[in-house]
Amino acid sequence: MEVKTSLLDNMIGVGDMVLLEPLTEDSFIENLRNRFDHNEIYTYIGSVVISMNPYRSLPIFTPEKVEEYRNRNFYELSPHIYALADEAYRSLRDQDKDQCILITGESGAGKTEASKLVMSYVAAVCGKGQEVNKVKEQLLQSNPVLEAFGNAKTVRNDNSSRFGKYMDIEFDFKGDPVGGVISNYLLEKSRVVKQPRGERNFHIFYQLLSGASDDTLRKLKLDRDFSKYNYLSLDSANVNGLDDAANFRTVRNAMQIVGFMEDEVQSVLELVAAVLKLGNIEFKPESRSNGYDESRVKDKNDLKEMCELLGIEQSVLERAFSYRTVEAKLEKVSTTLNVSQAYYARDALAKNLYSRLFSWLVTRINESIKAQSKTRHKVMGVLDIYGFEIFEDNSFEQFIINYCNEKLQQIFIELTLREEQEEYIREDIEWTNIEYFNNAVICDLIENNQNGILAMLDEECLRPGTVTDITFLDKLNTVCAEHQHFESRLSKNSKFLTDHSLPHSCFRIQHYAGKVLYRVEGFMDKNNDLLYRDLSQAMYKANHKLIKQLFPEGNPAKVNLKRPPTAGFQFKHSVGTLMRNLQTKNPNYIRCVKPNDKKAPRIFTDSLVRHQVAYLGLMENVRVRRAGYAYRQAYEPCLERYKMLCKQTWPHWKGPTREGVEVLMADLQVSTEEFAYGNSKIFIRNPRTLFSLEEKRRGCLENLAALIQKIYRGWKCRTHFLLLKRSQVVVAAWYRRYAQQKKYTQIKSATIMVQSYSRGWKARKILRELKHQKRCEEAATTIAAYWHGTQARRELRRLKEEARNKHAVSVIWAGWQGTKARRELKRLKKEARRRHAVAVIWAYWLGLKVRREYRKFFRANAGRKIYSFIMQRLMQKYFLGLKRDLPSMSPIGGSWPTRPYRFLDTAHTELRSIFHHWRCKKYRSRFTDERKAVFEEKLQASEIFKDKKALYPSSVGQPFRGDYLEISKNPKYQKLSSAMDEKVLLADMVNKINRANGKGTARIFLLTKNNFVLADQKTGQVKASVPLPDLASISVSTQNDGFFALKLKEGSAGATKGDFLLSSEHLIEIITKLRRTGATAVNHNHLDIDISDEFLVQFKQDKVCVKFVQGAPKNGNGASCKRKNNRLLEVSVPSTA
Repeated sequence: MEVKTSLLDNMIGVGDMVLLEPLTEDSFIENLRNRFDHNEIYTYIGSVVISMNPYRSLPIFTPEKVEEYRNRNFYELSPHIYALADEAYRSLRDQDKDQCILITGESGAGKTEASKLVMSYVAAVCGKGQEVNKVKEQLLQSNPVLEAFGNAKTVRNDNSSRFGKYMDIEFDFKGDPVGGVISNYLLEKSRVVKQPRGERNFHIFYQLLSGASDDTLRKLKLDRDFSKYNYLSLDSANVNGLDDAANFRTVRNAMQIVGFMEDEVQSVLELVAAVLKLGNIEFKPESRSNGYDESRVKDKNDLKEMCELLGIEQSVLERAFSYRTVEAKLEKVSTTLNVSQAYYARDALAKNLYSRLFSWLVTRINESIKAQSKTRHKVMGVLDIYGFEIFEDNSFEQFIINYCNEKLQQIFIELTLREEQEEYIREDIEWTNIEYFNNAVICDLIENNQNGILAMLDEECLRPGTVTDITFLDKLNTVCAEHQHFESRLSKNSKFLTDHSLPHSCFRIQHYAGKVLYRVEGFMDKNNDLLYRDLSQAMYKANHKLIKQLFPEGNPAKVNLKRPPTAGFQFKHSVGTLMRNLQTKNPNYIRCVKPNDKKAPRIFTDSLVRHQVAYLGLMENVRVRRAGYAYRQAYEPCLERYKMLCKQTWPHWKGPTREGVEVLMADLQVSTEEFAYGNSKIFIRNPRTLFSLEEKRRGCLENLAALIQKIYRGWKCRTHFLLLKRSQVVVAAWYRRYAQQKKYTQIKSATIMVQSYSRGWKARKILRELKHQKRCEEAATTIAAYWHGTQARRELRRLKEEARNKHAVSVIWAGWQGTKARRELKRLKKEARRRHAVAVIWAYWLGLKVRREYRKFFRANAGRKIYSFIMQRLMQKYFLGLKRDLPSMSPIGGSWPTRPYRFLDTAHTELRSIFHHWRCKKYRSRFTDERKAVFEEKLQASEIFKDKKALYPSSVGQPFRGDYLEISKNPKYQKLSSAMDEKVLLADMVNKINRANGKGTARIFLLTKNNFVLADQKTGQVKASVPLPDLASISVSTQNDGFFALKLKEGSAGATKGDFLLSSEHLIEIITKLRRTGATAVNHNHLDIDISDEFLVQFKQDKVCVKFVQGAPKNGNGASCKRKNNRLLEVSVPSTA
């Protein structure tokens, strides 16, 4: 069975005031307090929502809550503003009924927040799509703009709306928003020039001074110090919880989203600055010859800066502050202005300038958010307007605000009664007239065209002669003296002559919400709202294009001598248009109530709430709703809720739902006077009847719960017993199986044991027989062996005897032969010695003869020849030794033979040098061009990194290969290779470091003669191609890591995405080749190589510091990169110690 909820479930207090019993003002207030204390800030009066401002954030506006109330019946869930918004949206979407949501309440009650919640809910539940989302965003972002220019801090509210706003949101046939139109009512422009104590001027002034950049303020000729501007109050300049600087950025962003152009935003800010400058203009009196005083500007600096901002000639505006021109038919009269009149003109210009700027902003927003198509659209209106105001000092503004609330109360009562009457007629229920207070008589007192207060005020403003606020009051006393809702001390009605609570310069009107005392001082000036024509014409002469649009009446070619309409007339006309608009739509009401004046959470002030309940007419509203039938509900949910109270309808009713309800009510014996049957609903007259049904339902639900518990417990016990029974059978079966298996295993083991013993006995018997047979065979063999041995030994002895006899003969013969040989040897030696002696004697004799013969030749040149011979012999010996001991042919070999003689020092050194140059030449002659280029790169790498980079020593022994990926041969990179127009000088895999998290992404790095390229590792798609002339410098660390940054020149085509931070295992080779190739590409200007443990890298618009530190990395033994914050990447490099 589907479980359905209701407003009556888990209700704290009474969720719908129509059901409150007994209905008194005290019980009404107590119910609001009870719900407020439990964070239930919403309560219904029928279809009207009462909203209490909690002054804190509550978890009841989440996306989950939006989904919870989406497409649900109004009374299905607890009271919420989302329920009213959903009901209005579904009526508009499904029934094509135009809707309006009227939000009223006093300042600080939460009207603006309520309108935001309604708009955000509608935006969340309507359709999606790019165009729809754009429209929704523009509609929502119009709020920050209007709040900045139309809201201010008051004593009751830090974000008080000082204007009335009505927004028509237009929807297409699917229910998607397509545009909107905003109407504004009565901006409190007097706040521009003067604010009550403890309040501020409009937010935009403080936001501009706090949030604008120094350059913007310099262009606007402004200073951040609030105290330098007369129009800004200083006692409440800073508000807790309001960040004016952040709000200014929000407003600028919202204006951009809504569709304001940059020059339009600048123009608006210039006008805001001009208003601030205007407040600093001060005047001094100057006597004239005719005896009259004339005003003059004291310090012209602020006037000059304002004229420069608006493009106005300073003399033109200065004259407009000193003279006033009055035109009547063909006459033109110019009069001077005294100081007080000049201040009045200045303030009037400031108020009109700001008011017209605000109206232009509303018009400009409407141009952006209006629907593009001309077809008719469904419309939902949201009215956020001032509540009824009763202050200690009430003036013209409070008078017309309360007049507007009287009109809203009138239409509220009329529409509520009409809605009730239509529902009764639709359901065929007899309609009875309801007695209620009709405030049409009060509206007539104010707006009657003949003798209404507004008509008489306009008449006094237009009447020639001396006209003052007192003459206006005298006229009221004459015309309205007999009116039952008008009171005045000076009227002819004698009962007020002694009423000292009614001052002489005031009148009192008894509104529907209570009596309000109005002071007539300022009524005439505020209603006239005059701006001297000289100032309008001066503004029109400005070169500022926006100023010309704001002051069209200043055009000399279109001079209109007709008096402009008064403020009261304009507001009356606007309210009339608004009322006609609201009467064409289905109304929905939100009544906002402020729980306390301290703007603090969890505080409920009875007197304040009671006052608001009175002037909002909430008790009157409840009485109107309860005059007929207090509660009504459709038959199906009624039968679904109460069917358990009757045996015939429980648990299922087969027939029509109305018949089921009739059976149910008859069975419960409810009096027929307490309810009535409509076409689709049942109507219950008294809340006591409904609460009686609820009480019976709760008792029945308790009995049903007990029955369900009993059945559940019985089912649970039976289920448990059956489970135990099945478990016992299973356990027994398993045990029997186990016992049989164990018995079988024991029998099997015993059988195997007997078999093994039997087989063992048989085997041992056979073994004994085989052993006996083997021993017999071995005994015969042994005897035969012994016999054969004896025979062999005998034969051996015989053979040895024969051998000894033969050896003795051989020895004797050998001795004899030796003796003969020794004798012959001695004879031969003696003969040889004799022959040698003869030869030696003969040699000596020949030598003696030769020396005697040649002695004469040796005496003259013997020394020189002997020296020459010896030197030649030494040199020959030296060179032959050098040839024998030559070192290796390696150019790096440092060995060389030692010199044998000191006189060879010079020759020895020169020969060593010649040999080294010769072997270097022989070594070079074996080089190819490719190998020569490799050695040149190694030499350049040494110049760049030696003693500067800790990684360099490990790269010396590694050859520079260049193409590590074999890109031209590898079929995986065939597409990438074909895309390269030039020869690839280097191809390697690198990691591109991501600024967001410091993690690397694999990329293919290619270097050609004119470019370097980064490509995707998997697809081979080119991600970036940068010309080498665009490369400004390269940065690396001093440590043992592979990270390097390629920094691009500012303004180059490749610099739009920022620099590249990469890491590679072949860092030394990559940077060396980049420098060599880059020097060729940029006409031999070497690239700068920055070797530092901390350098900056440009990532798009931001600069990020890359810092290298010593430490143990988390994964592996390599360096790791980690993002510390938005401006720092830290690379942890393992220590080499």
